[in-house]
Amino acid sequence: MISSAKKEVQITVAQCVAMGMKHVVVSPGSRNAPMIIALNQHPEIETIVIPDERSAAFYALGMAQQLNAPVGILCTSGSAALNYYPAIAEAFYQLVPLIVFTADRPKSWVNQGDGQTIDQDQVFKNHIRYSITIPESTAENFEWVLSRELSTAFHHANGNVKGPVHINLPFSEPLYQQAEATVTETDFKIIEVLEPNNSLSNSQKQKLEKIWSQSNKKMIICGQLNPDIALLTELKALAADPSVAILVENTSNLVDFGFIHCIDRTLNSIQKEEIEAFSPDLLITIGGAVVSKRIKTFLRNANINHHWKIGFDFLFMDTYQSMTQSIPVKPSEFIHEITHFKRESDSTFGARWKQKDFLIQEKAQDFFQQNKAYGDLTVFHTVLDYIPETSHLHMANSSVVRYCQLFDPIRSIQYWCNRGTSGIDGSTSTAAGAALIKSETWHTLITGDVSFFYDSNALWNKVLPPNLRIFMINNAGGGIFKIIPGPNTTNELDDFFVFKHDFSAEHICKGFKVDYFKAENIESIESQMEEFYTFEEDGRAKLMEIFTPSELNHEQLDAFFKEIRL
Repeated sequence: MISSAKKEVQITVAQCVAMGMKHVVVSPGSRNAPMIIALNQHPEIETIVIPDERSAAFYALGMAQQLNAPVGILCTSGSAALNYYPAIAEAFYQLVPLIVFTADRPKSWVNQGDGQTIDQDQVFKNHIRYSITIPESTAENFEWVLSRELSTAFHHANGNVKGPVHINLPFSEPLYQQAEATVTETDFKIIEVLEPNNSLSNSQKQKLEKIWSQSNKKMIICGQLNPDIALLTELKALAADPSVAILVENTSNLVDFGFIHCIDRTLNSIQKEEIEAFSPDLLITIGGAVVSKRIKTFLRNANINHHWKIGFDFLFMDTYQSMTQSIPVKPSEFIHEITHFKRESDSTFGARWKQKDFLIQEKAQDFFQQNKAYGDLTVFHTVLDYIPETSHLHMANSSVVRYCQLFDPIRSIQYWCNRGTSGIDGSTSTAAGAALIKSETWHTLITGDVSFFYDSNALWNKVLPPNLRIFMINNAGGGIFKIIPGPNTTNELDDFFVFKHDFSAEHICKGFKVDYFKAENIESIESQMEEFYTFEEDGRAKLMEIFTPSELNHEQLDAFFKEIRL
């Protein structure tokens, strides 16, 4: 096998493969040539090329989400590395194992006016789980240092708490020399960390059981999660307890008749005099970020006696300002434990939440039967009905993910959104990366116009998958700023917040060889769906640009919340 002539590169690649990295997204460059050669020639690594580093990192994020395994990204030196930062921050908060390789000049040339040279040591330090600079093969004991540091990095990337790690690689010239790979497993040593399976002691169980049995109003709220059958099974069993309200979002990937799925829709109907009756005295939180701003405000103002945060990550992240216990245990195992706790209360707290949810669900259905006005809300109502079963739905941030939360999830669909930092950058690239990995299923992205234009370089590559479909809702600007309170009280609304525009995606699609569809009403959306979801194996992705009336969308949403209020 041909590889780079640099031994430190051969060891790095061989050990990374041995520790589970099988995919790398590469952006072209010169200083990263030794790694490009070694990765591309390795028979166990699949490399893809994405020229834009910011897009490349989000592609890898989507791939790692689907694989639940480390995915590498590789760039040249200098400012190229900085373009990785948005995806790194997202991976940090979303617990995604990205292996970030950045080529570098030797340290002696940093800040000496050499081209493409910046100080890359610890450049991602606030949002990285571990960072190392690889020694060149001339360094003393370099094999020992290298294998130890790589073991450490992969432990931080793929242990109980996952996340991105940074491997900085200073290379001296020559860069392009090749040689037969001579590295064997005797040239590196993987240090395995045996992480204990945390469980509660008997005394801890007794303490928690006492709190559980004395709590009349118990609420479990689940944020962003990968699909988890074990957790779903345990929560379904717990939902039979009428004192327990289980609130989930589409991004939780937990669907059951006994859960409250559309939190904002239900909260909208809780009257001021009912707030105390619907507020928990025991709160249990599982998973990552929660989309609903309303539930955050509601719970921060509630009189919560106990708040248990479950899971290994961010042990002191106190979103609702009420945490009393952080419990680093696998969520499914914890829920299994509490299903066996004694219940001394006849509370109907959970049943009360579910009854409210049922009534609102009926009123929402009535609204769409009676209100046929064209706008963002009715577009989402239509488009979501056409998402193929057993597929993946990717939601861009801002208004898109909030609109999707107003509709009940479909059990067979997996839901994805970059809610780690909730940025608009990278939504298309992440969805495309996911579609590359799960090529046997449909991947649909719903995005807004601003998010799409911001990440349009996601289409600029040779690997854009044919199983990706994009609905781009073009309401001539950032519609979120007409929904949230505040921006509409300023003179700067249209130009500085909404960024009102008259741009279209049509010629972007033509330039990047993406099939383009256009719709301006419900009939034109529906009439094109069959062709839109026709699969062509040798084709590219397809995009439908749906134009909606920017001046009416927020009024339609206001009418919806008004009509469904009990």
